[in-house]
Amino acid sequence: MKVRDLLSLDSIQLQGAPSDKADAIRQMVDLMCKRGNIADADAYRKGVFAREEEGTTGIGEGIAIPHCKSDAVKAPGLAAMVVPTGVEFDALDGQPVHLIFLIAAPNTEDNIHLEVLSRLSVLLMDEQFTKKLKQAKTPEEFLAIIDDAETAKEKEEAKDADVSTADADVLVVAVTGCPTGIAHTYMAAEALEKAAAALHCRIKVETRGSGGAKNVLSDSEIAEAKAVIIAADTKVPMDRFDGKPLIMSGVADGISKASLLVERAMAGEAPKYESRTKKEGKDSEKTETKQSGSVGHQIYTHLMSGVSHMLPFVIGGGILVALAFLIDTLMGYGATGGGNFGTCTPVSAFFKYVGGLAMGLMVPVLSGYIAYSIADRPGLAVGFTGGLLAANGNALFADYSWGSLSGLNEFVGRFAFQGENGGTTVSGFLGGILVGFLAGYVVLGLKKLCEKLPDSLEGIKPTLIYPLGGIFIVSILMCFIFNPLIGLINTGLSIMLTAIANAGLITLLGCILGAMMAIDMGGPINKAAYVFGTGMLATASEMMASGAQASDPAVQACYIAMAAIMVGGMVPPIGIALACQFFPKKFTAAERNSKISNFVMGCSFITEGAIPFAASDPAHVIPCTLVGAGIAGGLSAFFGCTLMAPHGGIFVFATVGKPLLYILSWLVGSAVTAVMLGFLKKDADQM
Repeated sequence: MKVRDLLSLDSIQLQGAPSDKADAIRQMVDLMCKRGNIADADAYRKGVFAREEEGTTGIGEGIAIPHCKSDAVKAPGLAAMVVPTGVEFDALDGQPVHLIFLIAAPNTEDNIHLEVLSRLSVLLMDEQFTKKLKQAKTPEEFLAIIDDAETAKEKEEAKDADVSTADADVLVVAVTGCPTGIAHTYMAAEALEKAAAALHCRIKVETRGSGGAKNVLSDSEIAEAKAVIIAADTKVPMDRFDGKPLIMSGVADGISKASLLVERAMAGEAPKYESRTKKEGKDSEKTETKQSGSVGHQIYTHLMSGVSHMLPFVIGGGILVALAFLIDTLMGYGATGGGNFGTCTPVSAFFKYVGGLAMGLMVPVLSGYIAYSIADRPGLAVGFTGGLLAANGNALFADYSWGSLSGLNEFVGRFAFQGENGGTTVSGFLGGILVGFLAGYVVLGLKKLCEKLPDSLEGIKPTLIYPLGGIFIVSILMCFIFNPLIGLINTGLSIMLTAIANAGLITLLGCILGAMMAIDMGGPINKAAYVFGTGMLATASEMMASGAQASDPAVQACYIAMAAIMVGGMVPPIGIALACQFFPKKFTAAERNSKISNFVMGCSFITEGAIPFAASDPAHVIPCTLVGAGIAGGLSAFFGCTLMAPHGGIFVFATVGKPLLYILSWLVGSAVTAVMLGFLKKDADQM
């Protein structure tokens, strides 16, 4: 089916002027409906927006190709819009979009929308073609330009098909793929085919798009090929290329450096690929992660593997906990629930229990999938275990006495466990990141050590040697080195905070407590501040039980400290949500889509909503949240705002003294975080 056949005069707008991306999509859907191929406009519109949430279809170079496969579509169709002044579309290159094509495809197994998408992507690679489309004066001229381009393309393909083996006796095979499986996959394939034709080289390109693999390479073609080109940013089945000269690059190089890649392949300037999975006795159909690019890019890729898998646990669990607080507030426990707030009714307790379990999986999942990205499946068990140790810290001593210890037992008892008053050894998400990388590279080290083992042991490597050895090594590192160090840091922080409080430096104390809540968001520094605050509440209760009044300065100081802690913990998610709204280019589509959940969690004093953002870009996000939370805590203390509840966010504002000034402190701190992120954070497509 040709692109021209799917367009009608009524579905073309040459002077579009949408106000933003959402408005552009709505106008494009209206154009599509004029073709008469949409049975349910609302359902189709929702489908287009849902697809956009998975990843932007703004492919760069001023072009966007939104699309939707839906039961609401009666017949395939296209709509087109030229936007002379451009519209912000969250494009991959961050530039405004001037040319938009919307694809509608019925929900059938033939994936016709992907075929159209492929043809469109290839045509739109030609700058002269897109320039002519933008300059078209009438819909008829617009259609004629497309018709001429397709006709010329068909003639070119027919000419290329006539190239004889004598003229092109070298065969090169290639695979292209991009993360979203849309335009760049096909654009890279087209660029490689054009470069090969110009160099008189036969080539076959396998495309791995969102509809699965197309034009799949056969074993005989791979065997005949002089070299293999992988121009992909996604997982590709690699074992089939064992022993072949192989060039690995990103999909962007497949588009912009196609000639260079083909020339290198024809010259045989590539090392032979050695299959890691075959060496380890794995199924040849399993895939392995592409490890290309700079060390920094590889580290970022591993990190994002963990963050993307962790995000649903943060959002789902966090919102369930927020619902628990809301239920208790509606039931009248906002001012009286105290430490039981969130569990004062069976329904709220259920939500808090389930949400707490989900959020408890955040750090293990983060660590596990960082390790998985580095070492494939054998890294999962080691990473998950290390993440559990980071999230839970070292165990308390058993209730019974071990008696006198000596030698190894004394060493293990002293460092692998913690005393009842020994402080927390939880290392939180920062420890989770650390142990995720540790686990991945420990498993890689074990794989290297096991290379010389007899073939008879191949089967037990992934099921016994790697998990057992990896878990043992990582647990020693965490329990004997990193977690005890965290305990020492925690003890020192508690001593420092107590000294500042005793000195009466309330504003400074508020600033420090607020900042501490935003550094590691559930880790040891955050927990040290929170435990200090709950301890201050206990101190206030003891003083009042001894005859002190709530208005006494010493009692007020305790409540001021708790207020600074909670406002500091509420700033990071809100500040990030605001930054997602006002500085969208700084964040990925998945991050922008979580801004509502971050707003909910921020209002509920669930600082962990900011963890995925901090984990993906700690060097920029943590300083911004730290400064904003510190300012909020300092302002709250300076204004003398007080809080008599240990948790709950806006749901316990009934217990806040000077609530308007408290809200002002919160908003100022959140705004500071958002503005700093807007200035300091790199654009998402540059990371």
